[in-house]
Amino acid sequence: MSTRPKILVTSATGKTGTPTVLQLLEKGFPVRAFVRRLDRRSEALESAGAEIFIGNQYSISDMRAAMVGVKRAYQCAPAAPNPLYFYAAFTAAAYEANLEHVVTLGQWLSSADHHSPMTRSVYMGEILTKMRPEMTVTTINVGWFADNYMNGLDVAAQLGVFSMPLGDGNIKKNAAPSNEDIASVAVGALIDPDTHAGKTYRPTGPELISPNEIAAAMGKALGRTVKYQDISEKMLLKAFKARGSQVAAADYSEAGVYQIKLYAEEYRRGAFAVNAPTRDVKTVGGRMPESFESIASRYVANRPDLKPSISGKLNALAGFLKILVTRAPDIADIEAQNDFVMLKSPTFCLDDAEWRETHQPTDLKLVPGKVA
Repeated sequence: MSTRPKILVTSATGKTGTPTVLQLLEKGFPVRAFVRRLDRRSEALESAGAEIFIGNQYSISDMRAAMVGVKRAYQCAPAAPNPLYFYAAFTAAAYEANLEHVVTLGQWLSSADHHSPMTRSVYMGEILTKMRPEMTVTTINVGWFADNYMNGLDVAAQLGVFSMPLGDGNIKKNAAPSNEDIASVAVGALIDPDTHAGKTYRPTGPELISPNEIAAAMGKALGRTVKYQDISEKMLLKAFKARGSQVAAADYSEAGVYQIKLYAEEYRRGAFAVNAPTRDVKTVGGRMPESFESIASRYVANRPDLKPSISGKLNALAGFLKILVTRAPDIADIEAQNDFVMLKSPTFCLDDAEWRETHQPTDLKLVPGKVA
C-alpha cells in the first residue's frame, strides 16, 4: 500500500488533466481523477491505475465527496463560461477538507480589468484559492497552448494552408508549450510542495516561434508545404460557428468563442511573447521542453486520417464554403445572452500597469529567445 498522499486531479480528462494524472501515476502517487462521465478517456485513466470519481465540479457536494481522503489537489477549471463558480466550490470544499497544498492552473493573461470575463474570473479565482493561509498554493500561469494550433491540421493537410488571426507571419509571438510539459510543472509542484509552495511558474516551449514557423513545422510533420494565412477575427468566429453546428453542444459554446476573439487580440499585441521562453519546464518539470516541430509530429502521427486524399480535399473545400456562407456570431448578442459583467474601462494586458509590473522583469521588447 502506498504511503504517498493521494492527489485529486480536477478536469482529469482535459488537456492538462490527463497527462497530470498519468505522470503522477508513473511517479507512484495514488490519484483520484474527477471526471464528468465514464467514457473512453476516463476508462483509459482507470486502466492506468487512477481512481475515478464521477461528479459535477460546480457542485459543492460532489467536490466535498471528491476531497475525502486527499491532502493535495490539481485545480483546473473546466473550459466553461462560469469558472468562478467552480473556484468557489473548490475553495469551500478545500477549506473543509483541510487540504495542505494545491496547484492551480491560471492564465498568463490573468488581470483584474481584462476585457475577457473568463480571464477576470481566473484572476479572482486565484485570490480565493490563496485566502486560506494554512493551505499552500503553487500557481501555473499558462499562455497560448501548442494544442490551440492543432485545430488547423485538417485544412493544412488537405489544402496546405494554416489560417489564424495571429498577425504578421514573420513576428515571433509565442513559445507554445505542450500539454505534457504543462502537466510536468504541475506534477513537480504537487509532489514537492515544500520547494514550490507560494511560487508562480509559466511553462513554455523552448523558443519563441512565428506563425510562418508554425506552418512550416506542420508542413514538415505532414510531408507537404503549408503556408500561413492571416485571417480576420470575423472569419475565425465564422469558422467556429460553422464547425459548432456540426458537433455536440458540449463541444461548442458562443461564450468560449467570445474569449478566443479577445485572446487573438492579445496574441497580435504580443502579450504571449513577454518574458518568454522560460526554464520552468526544465527546472520544475524535470524535462527539456518539447519543440513545436516535435509536438506537431506527434499529433500528425496520431491522426492517420490526415493523409491527403481527393475526398479529404473535397470535404475541406466544402467546410471552407460553409464558413463563407455562415453569418458571424453577434458579439453584442453573446454578451447579452451570457449576462457577462462588462467593465466601463477594460484593458488588454500590455496597457495594464499592474500586469506589466508583475509579468515581465525588464521591458516590453519582444526579442526572440531560446531556452539553453
